[in-house]
Amino acid sequence: MQIQKKPYYKTVGKELEVFTHCFNNQLAVLLKGPTGTGKTRFVEYMAHQLNVPLITVACHEETSATDLTGRFILKGAETRWQDGPLTTAVRNGFIIYLDEIAEARPDVIVAIHSLTDHRRYLFVDKLPEEIQAAEKFMLVASYNPGYQRGFKELKPSTRQRFVSLAFNYPDEITEREIIENETGIDPASSKRLVKLANKIRNLNELGLLETVSTRLIVDAAKLIKSGLPKRLAVEVGMVQPLTDDDETLEALKDLSNMMI
Repeated sequence: MQIQKKPYYKTVGKELEVFTHCFNNQLAVLLKGPTGTGKTRFVEYMAHQLNVPLITVACHEETSATDLTGRFILKGAETRWQDGPLTTAVRNGFIIYLDEIAEARPDVIVAIHSLTDHRRYLFVDKLPEEIQAAEKFMLVASYNPGYQRGFKELKPSTRQRFVSLAFNYPDEITEREIIENETGIDPASSKRLVKLANKIRNLNELGLLETVSTRLIVDAAKLIKSGLPKRLAVEVGMVQPLTDDDETLEALKDLSNMMI
């Protein structure tokens, strides 16, 4: 769980300062922003900076409170309790990162409430036990407010339990620096990739649910760096992941062929 190699992260604002103050003040943090804007990498970087082990949980519609707190399991002829990732983090003073928390079942939100205020304890009803959080425990969550709809939206009462940091796509120069550092691609190619990404991001008429993330640009750049033809790398790395609609795909491929 401890990160050995320092992850690369490009600072774009005061997020390092805010996160560090939240850690020192034992405050929960919510990272808000589109997919692929560096939220997960930021948490990994901060865990390394603070020298605190990190547990990451990718939440989905089946993620329950039991998955996070733990369960009794059969081991041989005995029934033993096994801590879940949240309980492990609370007991040992780790950072736990709940990625896309709004995707999880409602009982997950209920389970973390007492960890996001002055109480800082976790109630495990199956034991039953109230576990006081260790000093360095920190709860970090993320969600994409542009993607979530209806029942997946975080309630205001939940959002207000967190200090919030907003993430978005970086400016062109910063994004090019990220791409070049991540992949080793040449500056001319990174410039074209970022310009294409920004062009697609501004095509609101296509009705894309998600647009080109920095992560997708990195994927395409890695393919180009390894020798795949540029247009093919862009098609499979940046265009195809965006939609399954044939007409939209053709429009995006025509645009990418003109710009790459």
